[in-house]
Amino acid sequence: MGTDSGSGARPVLAVAVAGLIIAGCGASGAASPVRPGSSLRLVAYDGCGTLLDGLRRAVAAQVGPYGLPGDPAMRPLAGGRVPGDALTGPPADTPHSDTNVQEPGVGEPDLVKTDGRRIVTVSRGRLLVVDAASRRQTGALDLRAGAAWSAGELLISGDRVLVVMRPAVTFTPGDSEDGGIVDGTGDAPNAPGPRLALVDLTGAPRLVSSMQVDGSYVDARQTGSVARVVVRSAPRIAFPRRPPGGTDADATAANRTAARKAPLDAWLPRYSVTRDGRTEAEKVPCDHVSHPPSYTGLSLVSVLSVDLSGDMSDAAPVSVVAGGRTVYGSGTALYVTDRPAAQGTATDRTDIYRFDVGGSGPPRFAASGSVPGEPLNQYSLSEYAGDLRIATTTTPATGPPAATPRPAQNAVYVLARHGTRLEQMGEIGGLGRGERIHAVLFAGPVGYVATFRQTDPLYTLDLRDPAHPRTTGQLKISGYSAYLHPAGEGRLIGVGQRTDARGLPQGTQVSLFDVRDPAHPRRVSAYTLPSTWSAVEGDPRAFLHWPATGLTVIPMGGPDGALVLSATASGVRRLGSVRPSQNAGPVQRALLVGDTLWTLSPSGLQANDATTLTRTAWLPFA
Repeated sequence: MGTDSGSGARPVLAVAVAGLIIAGCGASGAASPVRPGSSLRLVAYDGCGTLLDGLRRAVAAQVGPYGLPGDPAMRPLAGGRVPGDALTGPPADTPHSDTNVQEPGVGEPDLVKTDGRRIVTVSRGRLLVVDAASRRQTGALDLRAGAAWSAGELLISGDRVLVVMRPAVTFTPGDSEDGGIVDGTGDAPNAPGPRLALVDLTGAPRLVSSMQVDGSYVDARQTGSVARVVVRSAPRIAFPRRPPGGTDADATAANRTAARKAPLDAWLPRYSVTRDGRTEAEKVPCDHVSHPPSYTGLSLVSVLSVDLSGDMSDAAPVSVVAGGRTVYGSGTALYVTDRPAAQGTATDRTDIYRFDVGGSGPPRFAASGSVPGEPLNQYSLSEYAGDLRIATTTTPATGPPAATPRPAQNAVYVLARHGTRLEQMGEIGGLGRGERIHAVLFAGPVGYVATFRQTDPLYTLDLRDPAHPRTTGQLKISGYSAYLHPAGEGRLIGVGQRTDARGLPQGTQVSLFDVRDPAHPRRVSAYTLPSTWSAVEGDPRAFLHWPATGLTVIPMGGPDGALVLSATASGVRRLGSVRPSQNAGPVQRALLVGDTLWTLSPSGLQANDATTLTRTAWLPFA
């Protein structure tokens, strides 16, 4: 449904390490000051020797008696969003839903994709293709390549599918007394990183090429036929065996010595491309690595630019000494944020990097800055008219035991690009003092922020003047919204929890808000399913809303299947539920193709009549 911005361009796979985020402390571990919109410019290394020396010193300062500190968990497969997936090529005649994404025209990876003719998913390393009309599986392709993989995420463009798979088994390493390699991502030593598989769906599914990459998969975005895959890799340093009876001080000293002697290959990301039966192993050249002014050296971030119309044959890797968390794409820009750390302790600041991603070539660093606090998720960021809006929660540092705790602070910042700097030009503070942000939605020149402690204040924001943004109204109700979805005609759908007087969750609550009068937002309807929780709260990609009829499907936890509602201007009402076959597992996704409602479970796909909710087919995965 998006346009192919890569048309006419030579197929490329540019592993461009978009310098995504910095771990904002230097080798000394001193945190940088928190200054909204402060510049965090990237610097190129003078050569391989300078690169190696800087990395060794930075990592040696972070090493403890058990090796390197653990890395925060990467985003679980399939996270969440608003309508408009980047399916390219001729649209199918059958009306169909798309992945629930944040920005129209910017595709996001998901567990299942459809173009209205076929449904594509991955189960236990096998790509499966289902004909939507006949409700029959028409193709399968084994992508395991001798390894066990978790469920894959998909991006689709015409007859091409890019599959991103991660290792099925990982663990957080403890000490290194066995002399093994401890890697800062928390992955198993020497475990494979993500595998990318490019598949052609013309006829029987066919593997065009594949890539094996070091590190951890963070997230991906797609515009036209070009996908940007963000990967983070950690140093591979072999620390010495700890002798019996040795002290922590002795172990730390030995580990620091090992870090100071580690070769450059311990840091440089490695990848290999397989096509036409041949595998070529590569690593990022040291002259393609940049760094922010201060860093810990615990990770490098890479952005893989894959044109789905190509074959992954051309790689142009560039890397940045950084660590990435949240990824937001506007279509022409890719933003990556991170929480810098000082000796393993997070500072209350978020660093932001913007990269220009027009066309099919590698991303180009454009600007950087920082804001106080931490964004909730990708929905906390939004680009409008060239400016970036970001909502954060600032949690004050813990003081002495006798000190009175300071409440959390919530704010929205507007950052403008001035050269290579993202500088603050506007701010809205005082949103839910003492509470935390639970949901954010930016919609052009307006915004909505839901905070929560015991009640749910929904704030309406006027962002038309980026230098003077302001709060226009608020609504206090019981419970909270964890996801806000635009429902047209000045209305929002909120998915979250109803709570009691103490703020304790009581069950899934779906609300309809009328925000046509920004000064007086009101809730016009709500439906609650007691003692339940919805996957939408943590993963908006699980949300389905079909504006033409108001059909709304919310996957529920456990055996509750999927809750089917009607959400229209007249209110929210229950239509029924879809329960998967016995032992199929929970419903993960719902999609609409014509008059059929499809639901995805770990063990298969189920088809139900979208009007009567009668089951019409069950396709178990082998």
